[in-house]
Amino acid sequence: MSDAQSRLDLFIDRMVSQRACLDFAIADTADLAGPVFELGLGNGRTYHHMMNRVRNRPVYVFERAVASHPDSTPPEDRLILGDVRETLPAALDRFGATASLIHADLGGHNREKNDAFARFVSPLIEPLLAEGGLMVSSDRMYFETLTEQTLPADAVPGRCFIYRR
Repeated sequence: MSDAQSRLDLFIDRMVSQRACLDFAIADTADLAGPVFELGLGNGRTYHHMMNRVRNRPVYVFERAVASHPDSTPPEDRLILGDVRETLPAALDRFGATASLIHADLGGHNREKNDAFARFVSPLIEPLLAEGGLMVSSDRMYFETLTEQTLPADAVPGRCFIYRR
């Protein structure tokens, strides 16, 4: 990631990396039975992508307020509304450590704020992941028991991260 890159180039790198990492993670965890968690819905592009590729696992979305494209909006029974500081601990009570795949794209455009939030939310995400499960994030995360993985060949280093329990 270079400071000389245009914002368009940075966006393209992020999207290409996100798709490559999600496709890798979906395939790698296909034999796990646990749910898939999408942390942050936004416009719903990654949720829509996952819904087209994830088989035999429910996909739950955690979001403060729904503002997604109608084609990319999850059904009410798969939508967990509220602040992740409250909904992730409640999800641990509800689901336990069963998530086969967790995808988080929670950051904004401020790297320092993103890093501070990643440090805060990492311990809330970590206990949700099942043994062998993968966590894909657009930001570096700070886990005690998850191991950072090598990115797929199509991903741009620093634009997406993968962690395994």
